[in-house]
Amino acid sequence: MGRHLAAALQKRGDSVRVLALRDEDTSRLEQQGIEVHRGDVRDPKSLVAPTEGVDRLVHLAALMGVWRPMEHYRAINVAGTENVCRAALAAGVGRLVHLSSTSVYGFSLGRTTDESFPLTPFRAPYTLTKAEADSLVQRMIVEDGLPAVIVRPDQIVGPEGLHFSETAARLRRGKGVIIGSGRNYLPLVYVSDVVQGLLLALDVERALGQAYNITNDVPLTQQEFLGEVAREIGVKTPTLHAPYRLLYGAAGAAERLAALTRSTHPPLTRLGVAFFGTDHRHSIDKARRELGYEPGVPLREGVRMAAEATRARIDSASERNPQSLVPANIRDERA
Repeated sequence: MGRHLAAALQKRGDSVRVLALRDEDTSRLEQQGIEVHRGDVRDPKSLVAPTEGVDRLVHLAALMGVWRPMEHYRAINVAGTENVCRAALAAGVGRLVHLSSTSVYGFSLGRTTDESFPLTPFRAPYTLTKAEADSLVQRMIVEDGLPAVIVRPDQIVGPEGLHFSETAARLRRGKGVIIGSGRNYLPLVYVSDVVQGLLLALDVERALGQAYNITNDVPLTQQEFLGEVAREIGVKTPTLHAPYRLLYGAAGAAERLAALTRSTHPPLTRLGVAFFGTDHRHSIDKARRELGYEPGVPLREGVRMAAEATRARIDSASERNPQSLVPANIRDERA
């Protein structure tokens, strides 16, 4: 997400700097003329120099997908968010855009969800702490005068998305399974549409203090999504259906085993099963009305572009790691 946003900011003439982890490879960013600062959102001192003299700040950092203790998620997703917000206030940043997630609303809510819906996240470390961070930013807007906007995207599909790549790799190995009927709608949005939403949140005056869902309101069902991915990478469309409750129970057992063995990547998680196997629809009426946001990439086209761009990488990843991959399992993304 950060690389796509940085490129879009540069394209429109903005001077861009990024905060990267101390051991992160930033050579591509540096070649683009992007100013790189080393640090960590958990270390407030490392945020001083990157925020000095900044007019607009986008907070993307989060811990996702790996299986770690709750305190690790809180240190990055909640305390890290507060550190970034405090640094922005101290530096006099004109506007901060916080990247949240529609997962803060929870799953299978029975209706299309808008921004007024209470935050009732699925009880997993990632979703709970993203909701805590979202609420924290809301409080700081009111109590501290933080000039912030909250953007809540659906799951991002793009050429560098690990979520997409792992789904494609699993299908290539013949491991594709449809959870339940497959007729449930998945919360997906193409990466360039999220970039559009972030840029609008940075620029539109009336956005200050508000939260916006950013997604595509012509969604794909689980079966349609898996079928499109399979078709684009040239493999058989999955036809095997597994009962939701059975997989959910198996995921719970896998998580308990992972805790006992201290594994950071159980083969199945309840969050992954719930994400793929339940229905999610989120309204973008507010973003349309107040920001002028309009999805620009149909999801079928987004799947095609992502598959085309990542096919070689999927082949390489499959050769290196032949084990089964987890639905919606995304790696550690802290900066």
